[in-house]
Amino acid sequence: MITVSLCMIVKNEEQVLARCLDSISSEVDEIIIMDTGSSDETKSIARRYTNMIYDFEWIDDFAAARNAAFAKANMDYILWMDADDVFEADQLNKFAELKKSLNPDVDSVSMNYILSSDEYGNIQFKVRRNRLVKRANNFRWIGAVHEYLEVYGNTLQSDISVTHKSLSHDGDRNLNIYEKRLARGEEFSPRDLYYFANELFDHRMYPRAINLYEQFLSGDKGWVEDNISSCSKLADCYHYMENYESELQSVLRSFRYSSPRPEFCCRLGYYFLQKNNVLSATFWYKTAVQEQSEETWFSNPTYSTWLPHLQLCVCYDRIGNHKLAYLHSEVARQYRPDDQRILSCQQYLKSILNSNEQQ
Repeated sequence: MITVSLCMIVKNEEQVLARCLDSISSEVDEIIIMDTGSSDETKSIARRYTNMIYDFEWIDDFAAARNAAFAKANMDYILWMDADDVFEADQLNKFAELKKSLNPDVDSVSMNYILSSDEYGNIQFKVRRNRLVKRANNFRWIGAVHEYLEVYGNTLQSDISVTHKSLSHDGDRNLNIYEKRLARGEEFSPRDLYYFANELFDHRMYPRAINLYEQFLSGDKGWVEDNISSCSKLADCYHYMENYESELQSVLRSFRYSSPRPEFCCRLGYYFLQKNNVLSATFWYKTAVQEQSEETWFSNPTYSTWLPHLQLCVCYDRIGNHKLAYLHSEVARQYRPDDQRILSCQQYLKSILNSNEQQ
């Protein structure tokens, strides 16, 4: 059975650190905490779980801090987590089984990273991250902000999930780092341009965000998933700026990089529905719910589950096919059983169907 070092970087995480470590400590062989300047009880909490606690002088570089934590590891493999991440009980069991069965030839294990779920437990957004890596390979983190772990070799795509459960977030931290780098005249990589644009987007600085997304895409050197995401964010920028023609063009632009993804299908469905072109809207919503054969590292199941089915309910109602509309509302209700929009739609359709039966 392999041994595992858990490596974390932390700062002022007293609210969540114990929750994180409680969720995983039983299945790791050592815990390494790299503190980047806590002023609360973070280090006191960490001492309940480990004596391997180190200080790292913060230099606005997340990769440097993570690499410093990795350098302290001693076990066969390194697992990384953030303080507001957890392994749910069923996922911890899967991780325990993985430890017992993992072939030592595996260099990296990727896991799902669940970033958000709705009140019914439906996953709203998830990504796949290289989460467990062989220590002997000396894999390195790259990037001062939105860092990534550069891996190679034999990668196992597991079905294990880590769940992100943030209680608070320093919303300006990353943007400030990018602004400092810009002021110093640093040259940005394509990845930097993309994530800088995302920070500007999150701060509603839409014209600046558009400029950086365009720089990123025009360079034609980005990862395909970031290209597709940029098209989505550009569409959002133009939508908030009420430039609907450019929004549409951004949606269509995504087709340069991949077959139509459910999100863009739903966007097109909405566009045509607003134009009262119900047949075209129906086509795109039906495309959204079809099974996607392409495996992607980013996923928002909302656009392939309840949302397009609810919209198909609207489409079929408009053309008078109330039975089919009701069937789609039933599918939507399977995902969101108490959603008042879906329940109201069903109540309305039942009244029409009952009236037709009595005639």
